[in-house]
Amino acid sequence: MIGIIDYLAGNLTSVARALSYLGYKCFISSDIKKLKKAERIIFPGVGAAKSAIESLKKFGLDEFLKESFLNGIPIFGICLGTQIIFDFSEEDGGTQTLGLIKGKVVKFPQPLVWMDEKLKVPHMGWNKVNWIKPHPVFEGLDPDYEYYFVHSYFGIPENKDVICGITFYGINFVSAIAYKNLVAVQFHPEKSGKPGLQILKQFCEWKP
Repeated sequence: MIGIIDYLAGNLTSVARALSYLGYKCFISSDIKKLKKAERIIFPGVGAAKSAIESLKKFGLDEFLKESFLNGIPIFGICLGTQIIFDFSEEDGGTQTLGLIKGKVVKFPQPLVWMDEKLKVPHMGWNKVNWIKPHPVFEGLDPDYEYYFVHSYFGIPENKDVICGITFYGINFVSAIAYKNLVAVQFHPEKSGKPGLQILKQFCEWKP
């Protein structure tokens, strides 16, 4: 059974629908007692870091996530759920986040220009991922696949060895990471069609 963490950050039902389509049982909850029964955890989200951290603390989910990580439970962060696993986010004037991965979250530079064209921020749309390090969750993905992004911020890990994927949007930024029993992506696999479903399936079968 897969637990999807509900911390009032949205985009939960689309993740649940994708898992159900793949044939995996899942539930959405902010109840720690229920989530502790899950065999693996998905940490999605859309929104701002500060309000997300406040919601996590309100439900005690911040400590639950730290405990789950230390206990080796497979965890998958998506979009905002990826940004919150770092130490610190520049968003909202600066927000201390979970610290599961050493590093910080920064905003795309302004203006963001490529080939004399000013690029829009938030970054919204389909982009490729350059897979630079093998990992079971990201195995067998066609390099020409594109994934759906919606974000203004991205993480910069201190330890470059955790980086699995890089995406270019005016600049190169980290779009996929893996560390111990934790994997995380800046894009939305649940909205990325066949390759996104492949990633979710491989996470559900992954044994860290």
